[in-house]
Amino acid sequence: MDFTSIFRGMFGILLLVGIAFLFSNNKKKINWHLVITGLSLQFIFALLIIKGDYFSQYFSPLGWPKLFFAWVSSFFVIILNFTTEGAKFVFGNLALGPGTENSMGMFFAFQVLPTIIFFASLMAILYHLGIMQRVVQAMAWVMSKLLGTSGAESLSATANIFVGQTEAPLMIKPYIKNMTNSEILTIMVGGMATVAGGVMAAYIQILSTTFAEVMGLQLAEAQLLFATHLLGASVMAAPAGLIMSKIIYPETEVPETRGEVKVAIEKTSSNVIEAAATGASDGLQLALNVAAMLLAFIALIALSNYMLEGAGNLLGLNSFLISEYGQPLNLQFILGFVFQFLAYGIGVPWENAMQFGSLFGTKIVLNEFVAYFDMSALIASKDMINEKTILMATYALCGFANFSSIAIQIGGLSPLAPNRKSDFAKLGLKALVGGALSTLMTATLAGILF
Repeated sequence: MDFTSIFRGMFGILLLVGIAFLFSNNKKKINWHLVITGLSLQFIFALLIIKGDYFSQYFSPLGWPKLFFAWVSSFFVIILNFTTEGAKFVFGNLALGPGTENSMGMFFAFQVLPTIIFFASLMAILYHLGIMQRVVQAMAWVMSKLLGTSGAESLSATANIFVGQTEAPLMIKPYIKNMTNSEILTIMVGGMATVAGGVMAAYIQILSTTFAEVMGLQLAEAQLLFATHLLGASVMAAPAGLIMSKIIYPETEVPETRGEVKVAIEKTSSNVIEAAATGASDGLQLALNVAAMLLAFIALIALSNYMLEGAGNLLGLNSFLISEYGQPLNLQFILGFVFQFLAYGIGVPWENAMQFGSLFGTKIVLNEFVAYFDMSALIASKDMINEKTILMATYALCGFANFSSIAIQIGGLSPLAPNRKSDFAKLGLKALVGGALSTLMTATLAGILF
């Protein structure tokens, strides 16, 4: 952390707030007190998560949040080991990742997808027991009191730290039909700005394996590092999502749940066994969807790159691009070129700005799974070994903000409040912008504190 990083990071925050301001539907009604308070809350989260060790030297309680995050991150790593045990029983040595005894190499289907299934089952148990509801309600109460947001939107924003963009709104199902448009956008942005716990565990697996090999770390050490930062990214994204949504669509009405924070989730399982089984089934469906999506999207990227490279050869562009940028005309180059200036604006080193921009563009156009895979490949090839860039990319990609999520949210929210379907559709693009800006803001803060 130096003066240049701080200055560029502060400029980046102003840049992101400025972009959100341009998209605002009512600039005069923006609650700047909420924005400043939310930024302060997010910065405090970042300080305690990233720099807790430093501040604990002067006042030991300031290190407790960091210790708590380390404990939760260690729990994630331990859970990954439990997942491996289950996967090994089904798939044998194919389930053993690189760096472990008897490993046969990296196999996504046998080492990453089982993580999604197990985490979905575990989360279902925690919800059945009421543990997650209490955690979410406590965190939502804090945000509601500090930011002045309604109870329902605060609950949804907090729930998104742990569950996906279609599951979190179930906690506020009775209220959605009467929500203001500002609240509707807030729950949609919250879904776009964060990821679900199950896929977060998968991202840890994807990134830690190559990072450990390239940086000479133990696999468990790399897993703990990425678990801490991905969990931190989701926590920081909750207030970031509230900030961006309230800039883009300021509240001009009186929410039904202002001052009230009450979870309204229904139990769908009669006991823990049923909850575990239902969660595993849901996790299997999600894992299959992820596998199908990656197969299709990566193949489509290869097709697009084949066509673009052919066009580059035909037009005589590739020789110039290879000499100047080290790659021919392809989708990654186009996205990197478009987003590199935004990447540099938020504090990414210029030599990595195009790579960062390419990853962020891939996340927006396709999804974060493909982007994290590309990031893992860049780390493995040592094209991206700047630790600040890796840290910022880890935060920036940690969210569901992509075009397909608009359809997912409309499809997931409409059955909960059929009378608001047109509002969900109308606010979809604004939610995408808000979610993307939220993850960039968490990345900017991480870059300041690097």
